[in-house]
Amino acid sequence: MDNFNLVVAIASRALFDLNESHRIFESEGIEAYAVYQIDHESICLEPGVAFPLVKKLLALKNPLTHKPLVEVILLSRNSADTGLRVFNSIQQHQLPISRAAFTHGESPYRYVKPFGAHLFLSANPEDVKQALKSGCAAARILEREEREGQSYSISDDQLRIAFDGDAVLFSDEAEKIYQSDGLESFKENERLSKETPLKEGPFKGFLQALHQLQNLFEPSECPIRTALVTARSAPAHERVIRTLRHWKIRIDEALFLGGMNKGEFLQAFGADFFFDDQPVNCLSSSQHVATGHVPHGVMNSDEDIRS
Repeated sequence: MDNFNLVVAIASRALFDLNESHRIFESEGIEAYAVYQIDHESICLEPGVAFPLVKKLLALKNPLTHKPLVEVILLSRNSADTGLRVFNSIQQHQLPISRAAFTHGESPYRYVKPFGAHLFLSANPEDVKQALKSGCAAARILEREEREGQSYSISDDQLRIAFDGDAVLFSDEAEKIYQSDGLESFKENERLSKETPLKEGPFKGFLQALHQLQNLFEPSECPIRTALVTARSAPAHERVIRTLRHWKIRIDEALFLGGMNKGEFLQAFGADFFFDDQPVNCLSSSQHVATGHVPHGVMNSDEDIRS
């Protein structure tokens, strides 16, 4: 098997716009869906929310060997028969994706670990939750309610990925204190714990893999840029900085917003993708940049999210 520095698993509804066929599946059933997909299998699917991210990931090459650094694997609930349209579209879009698992209605999350994936992106919330439980960074793709003719603005060829902090890069230990005891207790705890690194969250491994890719390049020529975009502010910033230092992970930009809306800041950063655990933040951010909801931690105990 090829050795890639980063492996990303993605569901077909995250990679392509399958809204029409999914509508048929939900309203008319699986047989009508299968007929529709087979009848349209020569018609190329339009890009989905995660398509620009995937293109940039696949374009990353080792600066010395010029070999690909990232493999993208398709994990789909389609059968091999109905999934033929997806593979045809992959070829028509000239995406170098060759490995796939078609599970015919069952959750494909169980193949995340055998493929060695660092990240799983899907439109199915249950598949995402199961992948997170298995130890893989995972997020639910949010569809953007766009006005016709508008789409996310991708500024250049550099891959830019932004992360929330608590319950995404870090554990939700501090967030639990904030939710149970309030802001002042949270600030005091973070001040007293500033020398104690936060425990890792579900996306620490993915950030670490990105960091290892960054180290292959000269800083001035690196095609990857990362950002921490958090509601934290001083004095709660120090523990975060010390935690990243303890992990020996570089983050290019850190925005401590003190509760301000993240969307415009993410747009200013030029994020290709943003990961956050809080549904309200995700819904807001998805109006500005492609966003993935991470259903992990105290803020997702009883709350679901709608796209």
